[in-house]
Amino acid sequence: MENLGKTGRFFLCILFVLFAGIGKVGAQPEKPVRYQPGEKLLYDIHFAFVSAGNAYLTVTEDTFRNKKVWRIRLVGQTTGLADVIYRVRDRYECYMDPETGFPLFAIRDIHEGNYRRYNEVSFDHYSRPDSSIVYSKTKGKVVVPKNIYDILTAFYHFRNHYARYPFRPREVVVIQSYFTDELFPLKMRYLGRETIKVGKDKVRCLRFGPVTEVGRAFASEEDMAMWLTDDDNFLPVKAVISLKVGSFKILLREYEGLKYPFTAKVQAR
Repeated sequence: MENLGKTGRFFLCILFVLFAGIGKVGAQPEKPVRYQPGEKLLYDIHFAFVSAGNAYLTVTEDTFRNKKVWRIRLVGQTTGLADVIYRVRDRYECYMDPETGFPLFAIRDIHEGNYRRYNEVSFDHYSRPDSSIVYSKTKGKVVVPKNIYDILTAFYHFRNHYARYPFRPREVVVIQSYFTDELFPLKMRYLGRETIKVGKDKVRCLRFGPVTEVGRAFASEEDMAMWLTDDDNFLPVKAVISLKVGSFKILLREYEGLKYPFTAKVQAR
């Protein structure tokens, strides 16, 4: 990963943890069923008790190289005092084949303080029988494992394959993702069911612990936790990241365009 400033790396970790999806290596793609074009998720980001930023994730219909695709966008930014101290405007985009769930083209556009980074990556899943090829604007041609995902399509793959999945206690699932011009093995550990408060609502969730890399910003492999709804949507509604400089919390504020009713909400008696 590039040598970002500490604050920039922390913000990138937040976005990565909240939206990075997990699936089994070599799992066959399937037609998306847990989401649809028109879905929009809006999150608030807090550092300690201070509002630090927001992020939104959208799915829309689009066209890429004369093919109908689903365009996924993740945009994150600092707000308020955090924006004055260290301005962040990060954007990730991906054009996904809705029939397979695989990425066709991805964009990473980073603005963090004085740091700028822009890259485009094309994905070829079919030229080689035993592997895929990515064409990175900054790194060139790279041969990668077959059926690889970018950071966004990995998340949606996770939602499709692991909603209602019968996880075993502390089971870990893994996928090889291509992220920041390198293979990035994502790992997620299942930590059980919990009912948490999100805004004014109580929501039934499955809790996961992304296995973090010790040394960059984390003191242990269990410094992150995230909660996804225990319903057919399998939405990420909360994430907590414990760093050496403090703790970040991300909470779902608004949502629209869900394919299924939000049945994970606990009804008041």
